[in-house]
Amino acid sequence: MVSALVQTLLGVEIDTHFNQPYLASSLQDFWGRRWNLSVNHILRLSVFKPTQEIAMRVFGPQNAALPAVFVTFVVSGLIHEFIFCYLGRARPTWEITRFFVLHGLCILIELSLKKKLPPRFLLPRVVSGPLTLGFIMLTAFCPTQSVTPTRFGRLDSP
Repeated sequence: MVSALVQTLLGVEIDTHFNQPYLASSLQDFWGRRWNLSVNHILRLSVFKPTQEIAMRVFGPQNAALPAVFVTFVVSGLIHEFIFCYLGRARPTWEITRFFVLHGLCILIELSLKKKLPPRFLLPRVVSGPLTLGFIMLTAFCPTQSVTPTRFGRLDSP
């Protein structure tokens, strides 16, 4: 909505950064197709693809995506941790990195289940959508409670 307003007022074309994330049917769908598409594109080119090429030689083409996904989430977590520490002038708590590592591991489980289970065992979108958003919200707020505006208010943090 903000980008539409900026495009209208300034007459500038702006890339879409989000694609209706509230409609995500899985973690893979949320992170891969709906959330922060610019960062997604950068990480795909700079981390996922090179890692996948290396993993292809080690694990074979059918399993190469798994380590590539996990490495991409670890790198994303470290980048986010650095940004939060830099902006908040605080030492890393590693909570943000743990969030991304957790989501990376959950996507590995999701991908493995999708490969092994027949399609009839997959959850319908009406169930998987709310579960996905609930999981994202739960993991975003519970383990990372110190990543709140109060953390950024303390510029004298150790």
